[in-house]
Amino acid sequence: MEHWLGWDKPPLGGGYASAADNLSAVAHGGVQIHYFKPTTEKLVALTFDDGPLPEFTPRFLDVLDELRAPATFFLVGSRLEEHAGLVRGRLDRHEVGNHSWSHTDLATLDLAAARTELERTHDAIKRHTGREATLLRPPYGHLGGSTVLAADAMGYDIALWSQQMRERNFAGDPAAQAEDLIGTVRPGSIVLAHDAGDARRLVALKALPTMITGLRARGYRFVTVTELLNS
Repeated sequence: MEHWLGWDKPPLGGGYASAADNLSAVAHGGVQIHYFKPTTEKLVALTFDDGPLPEFTPRFLDVLDELRAPATFFLVGSRLEEHAGLVRGRLDRHEVGNHSWSHTDLATLDLAAARTELERTHDAIKRHTGREATLLRPPYGHLGGSTVLAADAMGYDIALWSQQMRERNFAGDPAAQAEDLIGTVRPGSIVLAHDAGDARRLVALKALPTMITGLRARGYRFVTVTELLNS
């Protein structure tokens, strides 16, 4: 579903929720938090977190290019700074989003530190891709008052997910991973995968072709998160 946070003072508990008392930098008065888009169209948004890294990101991009499937990549700023060449010229069909600078848990930070994490990544994305990110996916999907307010101050909305590739559950069995998603995706789903991490992430890579072709056979069309939200 879609949630709208438009209160004068976001009533969020835990972590640095007190940061929500500081509304001086609010950009657009409320953050939309999305993990699913109700729709009758058979649309699905495939997303990748934690990259770019040499071991995985180019291989995921190769599969997506071969199948002409768009996706949304939530980039870690420090990794993009180090490995910008991996994605240079390769993201034209894809969307890019902010996944923090250091992949720290933003919900444990105060407002100033959370903004620094997001601003450094926003600048790196603009510098290396020429694109302006408009979506944040907080590491681990964790939210706190400071995270939401920092996102709002920068004009971001927040994109979570409704399904994910479960590497631990399907380690060594990409066919089962693909079938699990083919069976659980619904119109408007946002699917989480990772293009960085340990060798278990190769399950997601090997499952991609079967998953994409299987969902297309059922009439699904792959779109970016923003395209899904605007549908």
